Amino acid sequence: MSFQSKIAVITGAGSGIGKATRELLAARGCRVYNLDLAPPEGEPTDLFTACDVRNKQQIRAAIAEVHAREGRIDFLFANAGIHLFATMEETTDEELENVVATNLFGPFYTVQAVVPIMKAQGKGSIVFMGSDQTFVGKASSSVYGLTKGAIGQLTKSTAIDLAPFGIRVNCICPGTINTPLIDKAVARFSALYGADPAQVYKDLDTIQPLGRLGKPEEIAASVLFLLSDESAFTTGSLFAVDGGYVCQ
Repeated sequence: MSFQSKIAVITGAGSGIGKATRELLAARGCRVYNLDLAPPEGEPTDLFTACDVRNKQQIRAAIAEVHAREGRIDFLFANAGIHLFATMEETTDEELENVVATNLFGPFYTVQAVVPIMKAQGKGSIVFMGSDQTFVGKASSSVYGLTKGAIGQLTKSTAIDLAPFGIRVNCICPGTINTPLIDKAVARFSALYGADPAQVYKDLDTIQPLGRLGKPEEIAASVLFLLSDESAFTTGSLFAVDGGYVCQ
């Protein structure tokens, strides 16, 4: 599908999967707005809007700004998120509130702000950022897993609600991907348990059926499929791109 002259919004498109998706969409001719805390270093800022997804008013203002400039929003990728490597007992109140606000409230309020625009258009495509933890639990990931499980249910319910308006809603569920997010998780794990980071990465490779971590570009390609009309009969799906991890 051609994305020429289409308008997309991505939260957290400054690095990792968000950046890879932004670049792939732009290469296909799409105008892609990045809603993030800070602009990517050394890149043009004309399509960047400062936005903390934990703040509902900032989200609404950012979406309104994009709509005012472009007159429409065709695609939304609610991507912004953070990880927390901690058990329930180890998690502080501040960490709990921060992860839930970023990973759950942020996507909720972003989609809530975009839906009236897409309803008026009679069409739109939304992709939530899930995880392999949308399907399975992992050790020391109680809060992160909580948010990603909730995103899965939010995807399915919202897809049903918006289908009559021509709006499709899906959820991309990556496995372990080689991004700054996993780098931070490995660093925290290594510091807590005195592990060798290089060995941790090797162990992560080993537990994937395909024997390696995923690449951001591989997830981006699947996001584009879900956004595009090539998936026109797909809504409410939890789309696993995880090297076979959740099949085990």
